[in-house]
Amino acid sequence: MTTYTRPIDFKRGRVDMSHGSGGRAMAQLIDELFVRHFANDLLAEQGDGACFALPTGAGRMVMATDSHVVSPLFFPGGDIGALAVHGTVNDVAMMGARPLYLSASFILEEGYPLADLLRIVKSMAQAAREVGVAIVTGDTKVVEAGKGDGVFITTTGIGLVPQGVALNAGRIAVGDRILVSGMLGDHGVAIMSHRENLTFETTIQSDTAALHGLVATMLDAVPDLHVLRDPTRGGLATVLNEFAKASGHGMLIHEKAIPVRSEVAAACELLGLDPLYVANEGKLVAFCAGQDAETLLDVMRAHPLGRDAAIIGEVIADEHAFVQMRTAFGGRRMVDWLNGEQLPRIC
Repeated sequence: MTTYTRPIDFKRGRVDMSHGSGGRAMAQLIDELFVRHFANDLLAEQGDGACFALPTGAGRMVMATDSHVVSPLFFPGGDIGALAVHGTVNDVAMMGARPLYLSASFILEEGYPLADLLRIVKSMAQAAREVGVAIVTGDTKVVEAGKGDGVFITTTGIGLVPQGVALNAGRIAVGDRILVSGMLGDHGVAIMSHRENLTFETTIQSDTAALHGLVATMLDAVPDLHVLRDPTRGGLATVLNEFAKASGHGMLIHEKAIPVRSEVAAACELLGLDPLYVANEGKLVAFCAGQDAETLLDVMRAHPLGRDAAIIGEVIADEHAFVQMRTAFGGRRMVDWLNGEQLPRIC
């Protein structure tokens, strides 16, 4: 690592345009911030990319990318750094893959406090260590004050799908059961409550978490799992409509079976939101054959990230491929696509 005249003042310093200029200041920021906290042998090479070997006969590769523009950058239960790791790791995991490596691209706004940037990078590094993935390459750009919003992060993940695993919406069949891994709406409501300074008896925390361990456990128990998806923007309702369209089948879910915290339900009522459309960052939706549903449910509930898992519905024959919900009162209502943006900047 190059020796610089003086270390960066992460306590009082701020991002300036020189940090994105490609010169000495940018090199120092990369060395003293990103390389130091994301430390690994591949990143230390500081090439234009990372070159790595794959295990012989490892299976197929998965690649996923996600941009993170959440506002505020720090929220109850997490921050943009941890979210950037969890979000992409989960995209990889939903394909049945074991995540291996991440890249990270930062767009920084001129004037952003370096102390906050350090906090974000440390959180991101901690999340990556907990997941067991290495951040091996990246990019940094700086935009003028007023032309960004502090920090935007784009992460790309690479993982390996084991032999025999094939998760896709084309495998959904009439009679499949629909499961969720836990309480819905926590992340979106945590963000909105923080923005609006709403207070409840207990603080609503984001559910941001990496789900690859839960997915691996599920696949060990039910290798014939049909498809997975994490219900982020647009929530559960959007995932179900996407799968209904892709499979050509209808979906019937049961309101009484859908797990939602009372605090989240109360916040949604106050804010005029429907929990079915609220984003999650640490939950998944799973489809499996009917005969596998109870086994899968038991395995999910035995995992820390699936304690509140539930079977919430089934796939039905419907030439229109509608998503319907049997309400708590015994009737049925349509669960349509989300119109417009319910909660902007939540991931």
